[in-house]
Amino acid sequence: MIVTPPELPDHLRTPQLRTADLFADFVEREAPGVPLPGRSTARRFAVLMALGRRDLSLARLAEGHLDAAAILHELDHHRLPAEGERWGVWAARPPGPGTHATRTDRGWTLGGVKPYCSGAHACTHALVSADAEDGYRLFAVALDHPGAEPVEGTWPAIGMAGSDSLEMSFTDVPAKAVGGVEGYLERPGFQHGGIGVAACWLGGAHAVAAPLYERGTTGRLNAHAAAHLGAVDVLLHTAGTMLRQAGEDIDADPLDARDEAQVRSLRVRALAEKVCTEVLDHVGRATGAGPLCHDERHARAVADLTVYLRQHHAEANLAELGRLVTADPAETTR
Repeated sequence: MIVTPPELPDHLRTPQLRTADLFADFVEREAPGVPLPGRSTARRFAVLMALGRRDLSLARLAEGHLDAAAILHELDHHRLPAEGERWGVWAARPPGPGTHATRTDRGWTLGGVKPYCSGAHACTHALVSADAEDGYRLFAVALDHPGAEPVEGTWPAIGMAGSDSLEMSFTDVPAKAVGGVEGYLERPGFQHGGIGVAACWLGGAHAVAAPLYERGTTGRLNAHAAAHLGAVDVLLHTAGTMLRQAGEDIDADPLDARDEAQVRSLRVRALAEKVCTEVLDHVGRATGAGPLCHDERHARAVADLTVYLRQHHAEANLAELGRLVTADPAETTR
């Protein structure tokens, strides 16, 4: 577990340190009890949503560790993280040089720079995607190697500051291939994991809405604010129902024999993003500047959720969904 000086007051600890401690505690105490996708998946999503409601940066790191566990179980002979290991999944692929893997007589090595590596200082291991001579692959990397270094100053963000999503530089870092070429993207669990991210977003929406609900319980709502609260409640209830149904559907077909996982994931993520965006708007209109200026937890939740939602690819994902459902007319009735 990451240790900070006991004499350091909490308000002087950086968001990264606070989140790292929370993450280490989650991995030690809670992560082993979270079911893998396909086994009580609705409960898995409920855990992620609760984490998002508590702290979105924590949820981002916890989701990465849990996703890594699911990937290792699916692609690496049912392997799971060992005690004391904290994993990330670093698979962002924006334009640029990126990361590359080279096969040597001693095995694979990893080189290059990977952006958006959440938990850059807190993780002990990571699954890192990279281009290899035979295609796009996923690799397991131990981060104690001297060639694996966070690039300081590459995450100056205010929203999701605690996620510590720095760029990582890799120089001849030993790596173990996990699955085959394109295996990371083609496995059914890739789509299931995407819904887990949406569960974190929805937890953040609950955190954003908390001050509005609190005003309602104390009778301090005018008619307009009450209408906004009603709209927020409909949105969050609908999203929660959708998330539970998605979990049940995954349990019924964990290996995606019915070829429904991609459409399900796109639908759930799109609706979750819409719900979160509208909750942000309703709460802001109902409460004004007060909570943003005087409630640190609310202000952080708003900033964090605004950034985290941009992991969704917006109209690009909607276009992908539109092409899929029109390619198979049966999808429109599901």
